[in-house]
Amino acid sequence: MRKLVYTIAALFAVLSFSSCGYNSMVQLDEQVQSQWAQVQNVYQRRADLIPNLVNTVKGAANFEKETLTQVIEARAKATSVNVDPDKLTPENIEKFQSAQGQLSSAIGRLLMVTENYPQLKANANFQELQAQLEGTENRITVERQKFNEVTQQYNSKIRTFPNNLTSGMFGFEKKGYFQAEAGSDKAPKVEF
Repeated sequence: MRKLVYTIAALFAVLSFSSCGYNSMVQLDEQVQSQWAQVQNVYQRRADLIPNLVNTVKGAANFEKETLTQVIEARAKATSVNVDPDKLTPENIEKFQSAQGQLSSAIGRLLMVTENYPQLKANANFQELQAQLEGTENRITVERQKFNEVTQQYNSKIRTFPNNLTSGMFGFEKKGYFQAEAGSDKAPKVEF
């Protein structure tokens, strides 16, 4: 009889402690999902600006079609990669980040090539779109940083004792982070 009472008391204590951990894990999981939605929101803002940029460039200069085609294709690919907030695995984050990185590279090439067209650089629409893209890139950086912060809190919570027991029982899994792009640890070469 005494063993039964101790077992029930121990089970009650474990469940009491685990429910507190469970609730905070659910809250952190919701924060991660909410922040992921915000990351997608700013990437969508960038994707929405690109058609306007492309049309402005087309209209202002007899522009290199290959560069425009690369931007359009990269945008299509980037907007086709969607990650379910419940499946924020490192692999899925990497796929999303790769597609977005290709779009960033294409936009960068487009903006570099436009330097050869003074009438385009003087175009007010182009200047405004360029400023909006720059602002959007800054927003993306901020939102990715916030995402990594809430993801770190979540991952720490589910991996620490006794929360790791609760997280294992209820299927809370580690979420992926945004990582630095390959080669971003090396400074670009500037030659004059």
